[in-house]
Order: sequence, then C-alpha cells, then structure tokens
Amino acid sequence: MTIDQRGFWSSVVVVLGGAATAQAIPLLGSLVLARLFAPAEYGLFATWLGLVSIGAVAMTGRYEMALAIEADGRPRRVAATATLAIILVVGALLTVVSLLIAWTGAAGRIDTILWCAAGPSAAAIAASQTWQAWAAADGRYHDLATIRIAQAAGITAAQIAAGLMGASAVWLAAGHLAGVLLGTFTAASKLPLALAGLPRREWLREGLDFLSRQRRFPLLALPADSVNTAAAQLPLLILANRFGAEMAGLLALTLRIVGAPIGLLGASVLDVFRRRSAESFSRRGECRAEYVETFKMLSIGAMTVAIALVLVAESAFAVAFGDRWSMSGTMAAWLMPMFALRFVASPLSYMFYVAGKQHLDLVWQIALLAMTMISLWLPMRAETALQAYGAGYAALYGIYLVMAYRLSKGIAR
Repeated sequence: MTIDQRGFWSSVVVVLGGAATAQAIPLLGSLVLARLFAPAEYGLFATWLGLVSIGAVAMTGRYEMALAIEADGRPRRVAATATLAIILVVGALLTVVSLLIAWTGAAGRIDTILWCAAGPSAAAIAASQTWQAWAAADGRYHDLATIRIAQAAGITAAQIAAGLMGASAVWLAAGHLAGVLLGTFTAASKLPLALAGLPRREWLREGLDFLSRQRRFPLLALPADSVNTAAAQLPLLILANRFGAEMAGLLALTLRIVGAPIGLLGASVLDVFRRRSAESFSRRGECRAEYVETFKMLSIGAMTVAIALVLVAESAFAVAFGDRWSMSGTMAAWLMPMFALRFVASPLSYMFYVAGKQHLDLVWQIALLAMTMISLWLPMRAETALQAYGAGYAALYGIYLVMAYRLSKGIAR
C-alpha cells in the first residue's frame, strides 16, 4: 500500500469512527423508541420525514456538493456562505407556505403541527448537510465526526424525551427538529463563516460568481438527487398508501436499523473519496487507482456485513424490539442485496460530479425512480412488492458501478 493510500484510509478510519459512534446512538435509542411508539405512529413520522428530506435536498440546489471542487480557504468559505444564504431564503418561503396550508385547512388528515414544522425542519437538515460537506471538503474529519455525533445524540435524546410526553408522530418530528438544530449549531461553532473582514460587495460578487460557475449542480445534480431522494422515500409513501401506516412503520425501522448505518458508513468513505478523487482527477485527468482501491475495500466490508445480517436479522429484530417488530427483520433480509450494493456504490457515485457528467447520473436516477414505482405499485402483496423493489435496486446499482468506473479512467471527460 502506498503512502497516499495509507493516508486515504487513515482519514476514512477517522470519519468511520465518528460515523460509527453517531450511528450507534440512534441504534441504541431505537431499542427504547420501539417500545414507546407503535409501528403506525412510526410510519407516519417516517412518511413526514421523507417529504421533509426531499425538501431539504431541493433547498441546497446541490451547491454543497460543489464545495470540494472549490479552492481551500476563502473561496470555499464564500461558497458555503452562498449556499447557506440560499437555504435561508428558500427555507423561509417554504415555512410561509406550510403555515398557509395549515391555516387554510388544506393539510387534510395530516396534523397541523407536522405541516408547520416541515419548513424549519427541511432548512435545518439542509444547513447541517452543507456544513458537513464543508468540513469534509476541508479535510476536517474530526470536526465532521463531532458534528455528526452531536446531531445523532440530540435527535435520539429529544425523541426519547418527547416519547415520554406523548407517543405520537408529532412528538417524534419535534424531537428530530431539536436534534438537527443542535447539530447545526455545533457545526456553526466548529466552522464559523468568519466573513467580517470581507467587504460586502466583494462577498456578494464572489458568491454570485460561485453560483454561476457551478450552475450545473442545480441544473443537473439537483434534479438527479431530488429524484434519488424521492425514490428513496417512495417505498414508505407507497406502502403507507397501499398497505397502511403499520407496514410503512415496519419498513421505517428496517431502514433505520440496517439502511441508515450502511448509508452513513458509506457516506463516511464518500467524505474522504470526494476530496481525493477531485484532487487526482484535476491533477492527472483520471482517478482509476483511487476508485479501484475504494471499490475493493467497500466490497469486502459489504459482503461480510450482508452475510452476517441475513443469518440473524429476523430473530435479532424480535429479540431487540419485541415480537411486533419481527417483520422488520424479515424485510431486512429481503433488502440485503440492495443495502450491500448501496454501501459500495454511494461513495463512488461522486465520480459523476468529478467528471462533470451529472446528466448521466440524472438518467440513471430517472430509471431508478421508474423501477421503484413499478415494483411497488404493480404487485398485489406487500411482501412481493418489497422483494421486487430490492432486486431491481440491486441490479441498477450494478450498472451504476460500471458507469462510475468508466468515468474514473477519464474516458468520457
């Protein structure tokens, strides 16, 4: 292993350590939450959070993904500030719209408080994601770990406290918002904007220049990632609509216990791969070695975890969360190929940004959305729908990895 590779994986270890701690907290908290909240209430909260997550992606314009491409220091700080300014404006508008919907009674059966909390929650999530992207782009992995741990601990503690006061989806949403705000405040203290010495006109000019130079992100990356987020949340929305909130709640626990840790660990690798791949591609016009090395390590980890979880998932869920949640373990086994390939593919997906081929990513995301809707709407039974969904997702991830590998060689640059 070369010195550069050792540096890469030592950075990954730092981020993984923080990610593992950040994920262990909600996993342990789930042992309590599963006994405080019924699957139906958990399903309603998960549906709300899915819609909020889509809004959070839209708010950033995906400009936070461009931070790693900006130069270190002042250019990146200005870029982060411009992104946060967009979040503030769009978040305020969304909050006003949410309040109007709640005030006019157009919310329908959805609780008024959930509507009112949607705008602030989406803005808080978007701001936290932007600060985390900034920390990763700067290579400040210890600060990144601190931010994630603070946010995870805040969400878990607040939701448990809220569950003791009222075991409803509204309290889960309130606890989530409080925890994300704690993570955002922690991030702001670790990476202050510090623009006091920069003239306002100059800051405005540089900020607008960043937004203009990186316009491919809102034009191409934003639609692609919005589609991806929608595809990720659709299972909960469709299951709740077709088979009831309880079925959605069972899947939500599966995604929280299995999907979220895998996604977070993969995101930790992405935080390091993003900076290294961008540097190598800019210097050499390709980053095949970084891609292959990362792919091999992720594949070994994915296979090990997948085999272990398939063998024990159903019984483990029943023991840990009670018999009423055992179906969540069965769902985990059905979806394990999807989870494993997501763990490998998600970090390597940054190749589409590095190579400037966001339009290819958009095409793939549209195919993913179509597959998700077809696989979940056509089958008459929830079990068949989830199995078809997992198989289709895994197949598309295989195609995704091949596309990313070709881009890593600089072929389509």
